[in-house]
Amino acid sequence: MQLLTIGQVSARSGVAPSALRYYEQQGLVTATRTGGGARRFPRSVLRRLAFVRAAQNVGLSLTEIRAALNTLPGERPPTAADWARLSRGWRDRLDAQIAALTQLRDGLDSCIGCGCLSLDRCALSNPGDVASREGAGARWLSPLLRRVPPTSNAG
Repeated sequence: MQLLTIGQVSARSGVAPSALRYYEQQGLVTATRTGGGARRFPRSVLRRLAFVRAAQNVGLSLTEIRAALNTLPGERPPTAADWARLSRGWRDRLDAQIAALTQLRDGLDSCIGCGCLSLDRCALSNPGDVASREGAGARWLSPLLRRVPPTSNAG
């Protein structure tokens, strides 16, 4: 079995050595050690890293990715059939994320147009104008973000 150094894996996968060490710590990949303590990875790690990157691209956390990889027997690299099986389980989650992002995107049009200081029409931040019970003004704007208009010294 051909083993690769961390530099070789990094160059071939595009994953930084620091990320490879972190992924190993998190149980996403495994490496053996030489007598001097240097990491050596099996070539199959390249496919595991491709799986990790693809899963991250669809929005999965490292915890979710690790759980998916743990369903594979014997730390073998995922196959296309594995990806198809695992990705079917993520479809509902992704559909819900897409729906939420679509709602956010569609709501931004009206939010940008209303001025958002009164929040009287903002379906995102103030559904039903609940902020009106607390009085006028930008009630939910952080004090750190509020700017006091400059005073005019003209005179």
